[in-house]
Amino acid sequence: MLKVLKSGFFTTIQDQGRFGYLNKGVPVAGVMDIFSAAKLNLLLENTANAAVMEITMTGPTLVFEEPTYICLGGADISVTLNNSLIKHFKVYKVVKGDILSYGRLKKGFRNYLAIKNGFKTVKVLGSRSLYNPITTTSRLTDGAMVPYLPCDSYSSKVSEWQIDSFLDKTTLNVSKGPEFEFLDDKQLVQLFSKEFAIAKEYNRMAYQIEQTISGHKISMLTSATLPGTVQLTPSGKLIVLMKDGQTTGGYPRILQLSDLAISILAQKKYGDFISFKLV
Repeated sequence: MLKVLKSGFFTTIQDQGRFGYLNKGVPVAGVMDIFSAAKLNLLLENTANAAVMEITMTGPTLVFEEPTYICLGGADISVTLNNSLIKHFKVYKVVKGDILSYGRLKKGFRNYLAIKNGFKTVKVLGSRSLYNPITTTSRLTDGAMVPYLPCDSYSSKVSEWQIDSFLDKTTLNVSKGPEFEFLDDKQLVQLFSKEFAIAKEYNRMAYQIEQTISGHKISMLTSATLPGTVQLTPSGKLIVLMKDGQTTGGYPRILQLSDLAISILAQKKYGDFISFKLV
């Protein structure tokens, strides 16, 4: 078991997501930055869908009760193992009583902790991803116990990655959404010629954009949405749906983010700038 002494700002367990239930109104959920999580699972030779811990902004303090191997990466946060700084994207062995502590956030927004064989929390609808009300809680709290399989011996083929971080990237590659053709020339220029700042309203459900573009009077039926769908409200507000986002919406779906663009956006916080590039 892994004991959570301090949970941090918003710490969850996530795998790649919960698929096949969008028609029932159940969001995909899963890791916000799928690229960072995937690299960590590769280092530990885990399956691609092995559950990891997603740590947002302020990290937890954790105690390991059994030996295993771990690695972490994503947002640039100071992390210590028994009060000694450790590197990102490097495999470390831990033993009973070892304490992992997260410190100051330097860059990015979400960090990931992977463990050999993945965390073994309960599966609900085929996924370990926390999403209330599908799961009993939406996050880990102080005192929580997170199960994992002990591993006393493991020889990794690669023990450390040299990562070309995308934390500094601000360009989001997008494709045309179903209602893209409704945009006029003025809206297109506004959309692709300037930078936008992340608004105060942002979380695992959606990122709102501070600046607006010209509004619209389009009337449409509620239609299916996905993580990465960019909606345009009548007032010109841009809303980017994320992993816990609604499965349908009544606003025009003008753009769709690529998987990498979702990961880049997931590492942004209030006041950070992004721009859209049509590909």
